[in-house]
Amino acid sequence: MADRILEKQHEHEREQERERLREQEQKDLAVESHRGARPLEGYAGGHTTWTGDQDDEAAARVHAGDAEASQEASERQARLEPPEPDAEDDVGLRRE
Repeated sequence: MADRILEKQHEHEREQERERLREQEQKDLAVESHRGARPLEGYAGGHTTWTGDQDDEAAARVHAGDAEASQEASERQARLEPPEPDAEDDVGLRRE
């Protein structure tokens, strides 16, 4: 008896979920049927004062020495020299 009640409840929940998915699919089809600009996902349309220049400035500071460090590491590797001690600490490897 209890099994039958649970089975009915589960079937009802499954039917509700199917109906919800059908509604979502209809909404998706309606949106996709119209051509035009699409808003970004989660975009609220609010104004921001952040600019791409700020990203560029931060990246320039953070990655200022990357090219030189990469070049030095490549040259060391080409000469088969061991890496500098601080480079090993960054990776968490130490030779003993």
